[in-house]
Amino acid sequence: MPEFWEWLVHVALAGHLKLPLEIMDEIRAGNDNLAKWLSNADHLGPLSLGEESDIALVQRVITKGYAPDLDDTEIERLGNAPFLIAYALTDVANRCVVTTEVSKPRKQRANRHLPDVCREFGVLSMDTFELVRDLNFSTSWRSASQE
Repeated sequence: MPEFWEWLVHVALAGHLKLPLEIMDEIRAGNDNLAKWLSNADHLGPLSLGEESDIALVQRVITKGYAPDLDDTEIERLGNAPFLIAYALTDVANRCVVTTEVSKPRKQRANRHLPDVCREFGVLSMDTFELVRDLNFSTSWRSASQE
């Protein structure tokens, strides 16, 4: 839905939504329409968080949020999840993690889901539907925002 993607840029320009470099790189490495769309400088710039990750925070998230003794396979399975949480930890009062994962508190180690690890660190997480609701997306967002 092209209006949704345009709306994302609109809320990013307003400072309400940003993507860390690690997530942008992951998306752009894909071979789909989203990867192509995000590669456009008009979209990439506004959506970019523009910060470098704090490796000490990322390591803390891995150690305390997942397990202190993960093997290489488990670390790979985590993907960029620890980075997302670490970025949110730099400003817990104003940042949250948006994910499609749902809470599964019984999962252990590298199988833990983002909402559960976020909760452990006191980081707010939400799904895409909550994001859309909280930031008032509608198919008429453009006319409402131009009034």
